[in-house]
Amino acid sequence: MRRVLPILHVLGLVVLIFAFTMLLPLGVAFIWRDAGLYAYDEAFLITFTSGLLTWLFTRHNKRELQTRDGFLLVVLVWAVLPAFAALPLLNFLPGLSFTDAYFETASGLSTTGATVLSGLDALPPSINLWRHLLNWLGGMGIIVLAVAILPMLGIGGRQLFKAETPGPMKDSKLTPRIADTAKSLWLVYAAITLACIVALKIAGMSWFDAVCHAFSAMGLGGFSTHDASIGYFNSPLIEAVLIVFMLLAAMNFATHFLAFRSRSLRVYRADPEVLPMLGLVLISCIVAAFYIWHAGTYPSYWTALRHVSFNLVSLATDCGFASVDFNQWPIFVPLWMLFLSCVTVSSGSTGGGIKMIRSLLMFRQSQRELQRQIHPTAVLPIKLGGAPVSNKVVFAVQVFVMLYISSILALTLILVASGLDLVSSFSAIIACINNAGPGLNQVGPATNYSGLTDFQKWVCTFTMLLGRLELMTLFVLFTRTFWRA
Repeated sequence: MRRVLPILHVLGLVVLIFAFTMLLPLGVAFIWRDAGLYAYDEAFLITFTSGLLTWLFTRHNKRELQTRDGFLLVVLVWAVLPAFAALPLLNFLPGLSFTDAYFETASGLSTTGATVLSGLDALPPSINLWRHLLNWLGGMGIIVLAVAILPMLGIGGRQLFKAETPGPMKDSKLTPRIADTAKSLWLVYAAITLACIVALKIAGMSWFDAVCHAFSAMGLGGFSTHDASIGYFNSPLIEAVLIVFMLLAAMNFATHFLAFRSRSLRVYRADPEVLPMLGLVLISCIVAAFYIWHAGTYPSYWTALRHVSFNLVSLATDCGFASVDFNQWPIFVPLWMLFLSCVTVSSGSTGGGIKMIRSLLMFRQSQRELQRQIHPTAVLPIKLGGAPVSNKVVFAVQVFVMLYISSILALTLILVASGLDLVSSFSAIIACINNAGPGLNQVGPATNYSGLTDFQKWVCTFTMLLGRLELMTLFVLFTRTFWRA
């Protein structure tokens, strides 16, 4: 137990930080006098007091955190914060069960965007803002935020950053100090978010809708203030703006930082993930639009291209916005979109799934093994971005993909065994583990996850957190080695 106390000390601080994020929707509710005014005071006090007491009772147990401590802390943060985030929803919606409230906030913080709520248009602005703020905070990661603004804690920031930051290239850093790296990432994240807000306002959204949808777009969360999502606006310009910023959010934010610092776009060309991602998305949009136009779904190719481009980019980047019910399209296209959600986004982005860098490494590993069939003794290094990749990284990627596929199969079978049909089960697990949001059939874009049983919702919630933590961070806790002294 004494080993866990230093971790709880840091957890208390993170909860304290998180409590102050509730002041933003509280301020909105106070200024606008909306119906959610009294949803946050009690929630803030409970969250603040819990964090403060946890921090005070464990203040004598401070020490430098080790690697294993970082993994446990990250898992605890992503498991505990949704419970506190659910308090405003429970206060405002007394008929809402804890299961539904936790599902909604876990979906928000994990940037999944799956929802169990309906009547979003009628929700008070402060409640909608809170949902979207969770998307934005979860996008870059509350742990990275903590490391950015609390460098004086002496809590092993590098270990936290490595455990929280997704992707195989965890040791790469932008600045010599890990706290400065976290600050740099958050500054870039905030700057692009501000640009997105302004662009959406110019495109025709209200300031409130622009802020909320910018939070969702940059976090690749997919929450909306309207039940019809982006279809509510029926605006090609808004859709085009969101496509641009969803693609930016799907790129490595370290690349954005280096581009800002060097004032050059050549950085994007040097990034090994950017061009494959953009090429895959562009070709998919052109071909999928032709497919559904040829199938007679839309009378015009350009109409098909508009709707396919937005919804395909949204799902491929794991955002989860929808402008139409793509569940009604020929099944090939939605399935291809779900596949893209697995592989498209870059490491160091706010998206989920296998990531483009792992996909490229697996592809090149496949090429190498085929070449070895012909030249068994040849030395064939795998290169990415002109630099050789160690076999250690390649083996780690192979293990990740194996765990990823195994998790999808196991969790899909659990949902099927619980009574959910196969297509809904499979698409729900894919959407949740990739943090993409909508699936097909019962969990399609025209519906939501409210029709699932409590057990099915908890399975999906676990899958969201599993995907957000990139599998390894969570699975390592179930190994005997981790708990061995």
